[in-house]
Amino acid sequence: MTDAVSQPDQPETFQGGQSDLFSKFDPLIQMRENLLASGVEDPFGLVMERVLSPTTAICNGRETILLGTYNYMGMTFDPDVIEAGKQALTDFGSGTTGSRVLNGTYAGHRAVEQALCDFYAMDHAMVFSTGYQANLGIISTIAGKGDYIVLDIDSHASIWDGCKMGDAEVVPFKHNDIEAMEKRLKRIPEGAGKLVILEGVYSMMGDIAPLKEMIAVAKKHGAMVLVDEAHSMGFIGPNGRGVAEDQDCLDDVDFVIGTFSKSVGTVGGFCVSNHPKFEIMRLVCRPYVFTASLPPSVVATACTSIRKLMHAGDKRAHLWENSRTLHAGLKDAGFQLGTDSPQSAIIAVIMPDLERGAAMWEALLHEGLYVNLARPPATPANMTLLRCSLCAEHSAEQVQQIIGMFKRAGAKAGIV
Repeated sequence: MTDAVSQPDQPETFQGGQSDLFSKFDPLIQMRENLLASGVEDPFGLVMERVLSPTTAICNGRETILLGTYNYMGMTFDPDVIEAGKQALTDFGSGTTGSRVLNGTYAGHRAVEQALCDFYAMDHAMVFSTGYQANLGIISTIAGKGDYIVLDIDSHASIWDGCKMGDAEVVPFKHNDIEAMEKRLKRIPEGAGKLVILEGVYSMMGDIAPLKEMIAVAKKHGAMVLVDEAHSMGFIGPNGRGVAEDQDCLDDVDFVIGTFSKSVGTVGGFCVSNHPKFEIMRLVCRPYVFTASLPPSVVATACTSIRKLMHAGDKRAHLWENSRTLHAGLKDAGFQLGTDSPQSAIIAVIMPDLERGAAMWEALLHEGLYVNLARPPATPANMTLLRCSLCAEHSAEQVQQIIGMFKRAGAKAGIV
């Protein structure tokens, strides 16, 4: 009798001989089991029992500082935002139960799209149910079979999925490498449709793209440009419009993708554009047409938050101060960071491996600090990261507390 272990190409079977479609996940299942067997808490199963503010919550029965929520501008507990959501819930009910092209467009949906147009000083705005859907919908609709997409290798999963769904030819290039991007563009056949996709801030390492130079190269080769500003909208730039505004090249961007689940403090996604034909997207973009629209209470909170972010210069300045202070404090303590200097509200702390990263994550949680444990394959170069995302509502005292927590946890976990 042949030992099944000696036949790796045969699919695993269960329940009357059916092939087990879950067998492809066995390595990940084993990795998780090994991690939990070492005695650490499940870093991907944390429950927040109560959220007290944008910067604190009750986790495992104790008050915990939040440093992994992407709540960059701290709008989740803004009194005006909360009141707007309550009023919309009273006036319009809990949901639309329909698509935007059917019964799912309420006054609030038009209002939040107008707020986005005003925020970005652009002509058109289109709101999706999530930021993921915004990338999925816009990319898959505008770039299809026969077109070419040139994108950074470190692009977000939603960008890659949008490329796959649209069936365009995908041409990746080395992260933030302008020369590599231009080489790819030069090889595209003359007359083919071209879309260059970039991100303002890359969410794993917190580094920014040289958008001004990259967009100039893209335009030289006749490509349209889409920039995902999910992690910079509201914070970076004089008016919070993102890295493209900060680098004075926003007028050269054809499509800006963003999300409500970061600085805006709720949920949803959007695309803004000045393209004169953009409104046809409402009839041809499947992830927009074939999904229910956001609840009235959500668009009301988003609209109020966006309009307040237009006048949030002091909050932006304080968040930058927090980022500089934390980056310097962790660097001085001996931690290896993802960037040489603070470039955004994200600070990535590089861990030696997943096991010690999980141990450090748990040590921080016991100190009363929550951060994100990021692991391969989501991370660049298969790194394990502790990803910190600062908030404009973190006080200077809290940032100093955080530095002390990292020092103590790092010594306990043997990281520093």
